[in-house]
Amino acid sequence: MTGDRVVLALGSNLGDRAATLASAVRDLANLPGATLVAVSPGYESAAVKLDGVDERAPRYLNAVLTIDYSGDAYELLDAVNAIEAEHGRVRAERWGDRTLDIDIIAFGQLSIDDARLIVPHPRAAERDFVLAPWLDLDEQATVPGRGLVRDLLAATGNTVRRSADAAALCPAPGAPR
Repeated sequence: MTGDRVVLALGSNLGDRAATLASAVRDLANLPGATLVAVSPGYESAAVKLDGVDERAPRYLNAVLTIDYSGDAYELLDAVNAIEAEHGRVRAERWGDRTLDIDIIAFGQLSIDDARLIVPHPRAAERDFVLAPWLDLDEQATVPGRGLVRDLLAATGNTVRRSADAAALCPAPGAPR
């Protein structure tokens, strides 16, 4: 299948974070028009709220995955929002704690900036919890219009660390999806 290479960032700080992310990876891999390419290891990070880092909030488990996707960006956004809802995502507070968050970071070379979707993601270049796992997938990765992921990560101060409880976020070959 051909399509655009899409980078998605996943995060969870409520419930069984590793199980939620692993399930979300399976759900994304099963989307019509999607082919799973790679899934990063999990990374732990502090919660980022509107007022900045909140060390009192539960920590996030984060991962990045890449898919080849043959649909359009808005179809993917709708599918991602449905997967979040299936996993109990409630949008009560902007940047609040959540069972699952899935962001479209990059969609091929597309540039979109409207009320529903901004791609490339406007804050991805500043977020070590996106950049570190993405770098694990592609040492030459680039945030379109911003630069190499490795250079952007170096500029963040990189406070994230690989998580021991997220070893198996990627579905095993032949596993039911």
